[in-house]
Amino acid sequence: MIGGGLAGLLAAWALRGYAERIVIVERDRYPEGPAFRSGVPQARHAHLLLEAGHRALEELMPGAREELLAAGAVRVPMSGVRWLSAAGWLAKYESEVAFLSCTRPLLDHTVLRRVRAEPSVRWLENTDVVGLLGTPGELTGVQVRTRGDARAPVRELRAEMVVDASGRTSSVPSWLAGLGCPPTPEEHVDAGVSYASRMYHRPAGADPGFDALYLQTKAPDAPRLGVVLPVEDGRWITSVGSMRGAQAEPGAAGFDRQLRLLRDPSLHELLAAAEPAGAVRGFWPGPGVRRHYERRAPRGLVVIGDAVCTFNPVYGQGITVSALGARALRAAAERHGGIGHRTAHTARKGIAAATDTAWLLSSSEDVRFPTTTGGPAGLGVRAQHRYLDRVIRRATVDPGVCKALHEVMSMVAAPTALMRPAVLGAVLRGGGSGRPASP
Repeated sequence: MIGGGLAGLLAAWALRGYAERIVIVERDRYPEGPAFRSGVPQARHAHLLLEAGHRALEELMPGAREELLAAGAVRVPMSGVRWLSAAGWLAKYESEVAFLSCTRPLLDHTVLRRVRAEPSVRWLENTDVVGLLGTPGELTGVQVRTRGDARAPVRELRAEMVVDASGRTSSVPSWLAGLGCPPTPEEHVDAGVSYASRMYHRPAGADPGFDALYLQTKAPDAPRLGVVLPVEDGRWITSVGSMRGAQAEPGAAGFDRQLRLLRDPSLHELLAAAEPAGAVRGFWPGPGVRRHYERRAPRGLVVIGDAVCTFNPVYGQGITVSALGARALRAAAERHGGIGHRTAHTARKGIAAATDTAWLLSSSEDVRFPTTTGGPAGLGVRAQHRYLDRVIRRATVDPGVCKALHEVMSMVAAPTALMRPAVLGAVLRGGGSGRPASP
């Protein structure tokens, strides 16, 4: 296992009982409890597990959801989100679909504690993977070395299956090229997104009338977004994001300016009465990249998490897709009764299928901004935009359409759910001025 972040931990857990030994090679040393670490720079920003994500986590690790809730994670129904869409505030209704909100360290530590207790898992912390073993047609292991010591000997770890969970900075593509493998097909989209985030103490007795607030971007004239989510220990985490050309200046002053430039003042007003619980942190995630290993890869390779697909974080899909990928890996091992080339082949296809919807939604929305580079184009994308715009306008006044939209965004329904007769009929009948109501 190349990488012991959340994707790697979930992949290791998915293979338990099917692999005699699972070795996790991690560059960092894990903290003793929930804490930020350098290997997860995105951890200081808003994270959530969509409905599909915590369902998959619970399927893989029964009881994990209750552990998270007991530790302070918050279940937020979609109807509890005050959401300013591109067309206005979304309609109110009672929703059974919800996401889990907590800090990334809490989520990672909850999963790590489970995996630590699994006797088939071995750990190599403070260790770098520096290359692959094998041929263009088949991988047989990895090369490792103690982190930060260029003079340390390189060791070989032989494996029936190599799982790359090393994240968006994965070196596997260049290592495959070094073995003589043809390039893996890739898709790229880059909206130039950047983030700044800060933690706040929630004021005692504060009741803003919603559980979470999301002020969405609006292309092309409103390239900024803002979100506040409840997390453990009575805190809020707030992230403000921007597309290329609208990035925040550093520090608290830049963060406050971004809040003031949002489409609606409600987030800035909410935080005016809250005490900061930490410094402002910035993050530049880089472009969205999807690598199609299901089309071309040597035997024995599986790639999961951000190493196979990175998204614009605004859509909150990343950790959910990692959980769905781990579930697909588990299903492949179950189907073939163990690990090996057939399992890897099936897993690559299953991970690709688990990624399809998220990539379709995020990449096609990113290209709405004129400064975006790459991404899908053509008549099909423009038609998709026109129909989705009508769906969102209707969702500001029609609870049924809003519910369907939330189910798609939560990844518990395919985008085709927005074409169901009841939704299609409501959308085609029109209606909904999209005029924002006061929060």
